[in-house]
Amino acid sequence: MGRSPFTLAAAVTAALPGAEVTGARPLTADSDGRFDSAVATLADGRELAIRVAEDDEAGRELAAEALALRALTTGARAMLPFDAPAYIGETRLGDARALVTELLPGFQIEAAHVPSGRGAAESMGTAIAAVHALPTSVVRGAGLLTRTAQESRDEIARLVDTAAATGRVPARLTVRWREAVADDDLWRFESTVVLGGVQSTSFVFRDDPDAGPQVTGVIGWHALSVGDPAVDLSWLSTAPDAADDVHAAYATAIARVPDPALEVRGRLLAELEFARWLVHGDALHRTDIVDDAAALLEALADGLRHDDLSVISARGEGVDSAMDALGRVPASATSGASAVGSTAMETDAYNPDDLWHDEPGDADGRNGDATVGAGDADSTHDLSDAAAEAARRVAVGGIETEDLSAVQGRFSTSGHGNPATAASDDAGSPPADAASSAEDYQDTPEDEAQRAARAALQRWRSSDSE
Repeated sequence: MGRSPFTLAAAVTAALPGAEVTGARPLTADSDGRFDSAVATLADGRELAIRVAEDDEAGRELAAEALALRALTTGARAMLPFDAPAYIGETRLGDARALVTELLPGFQIEAAHVPSGRGAAESMGTAIAAVHALPTSVVRGAGLLTRTAQESRDEIARLVDTAAATGRVPARLTVRWREAVADDDLWRFESTVVLGGVQSTSFVFRDDPDAGPQVTGVIGWHALSVGDPAVDLSWLSTAPDAADDVHAAYATAIARVPDPALEVRGRLLAELEFARWLVHGDALHRTDIVDDAAALLEALADGLRHDDLSVISARGEGVDSAMDALGRVPASATSGASAVGSTAMETDAYNPDDLWHDEPGDADGRNGDATVGAGDADSTHDLSDAAAEAARRVAVGGIETEDLSAVQGRFSTSGHGNPATAASDDAGSPPADAASSAEDYQDTPEDEAQRAARAALQRWRSSDSE
């Protein structure tokens, strides 16, 4: 534990014989404490990420990551509109497994800070659709896990039963989830290639002066499999501003029969992460984890507005308060293809101040160290009713998405940023220049949406500098 970057960088030569390491620095992206990690700079200018597992579970994740990256052949990678880390090699550091991969340059955005409109949200939806469009032979040929719709349904049923058996799940949630499992309409979908639980930090961005942040890389491939596409969209419960635009971009890009229950299953899977956390703690006999998970489940149950245990399609405050806590459920709470694991591992942490310019004509335009570091009852619907309503919307022309004209009102003369994308508790208030900038423009809704993206990243930059 706590190995120095130089020790880790030296191990790169074991995974890549003949490599000449000329520098090393910490890999500052959050690794959940389950890995020691560093960036090694080679004489040829390449930068590689090395991760060393801290325990057996992390070791298994690295082994799965290595297998998945090797499964991404040149042909498969050519089908993706972004980069995936190149597999370099594996070695051991003492008794610990180590994996060396290419380091992807760029920056990451936390879910709550992903803005609506064109830019990051749309690029994320398109990227997820590209993964889901890969041929299933990519996964099957590598011997990776595959699940049919029925197998995915059965797994959820087992999870609900196991969590309920602890006696710590509120009865209304148990009934709610079991009703969802029993709803045949919810489970009529076509299995696709999935990453197995995307998070917002799975995406690596570069700034485009015209289009805003664009996905240039995706990391966290250890749960690559064939399964329910909703698993890669469940994280949107923690990205309220971006959710509609991500879903819309995904629906536009995916070349498959529309799945009217996709959003409902995504919400269900997000809620079940609390159940996974509970089951994880119970299996380890960790009362602190069990108590924490039970408190989250109580908050989730308290947020339900009806005793009929309906699925909330419009986000209610109580439920979202609990859903926001998904970010503090460690990745180790889950395992296998359905886990939401640590994904911020093949890219370093990045200062957006170095990668985003307030004005296109900014003469200061630094390139930066681009390779350094990443209420009311009407808001509820029954699960089956939600699926039926979604199907009706598809039949008449598509699922509703956010009216981007609303962004103009939020980011115009008021000078206030969008509170839903404000940085976390320790973040500062929006910079004054973000307010004055909003007053200077009177353009199209698309331009207003673009400025919304910029304002959100400015607030993120402000919080990063504190």
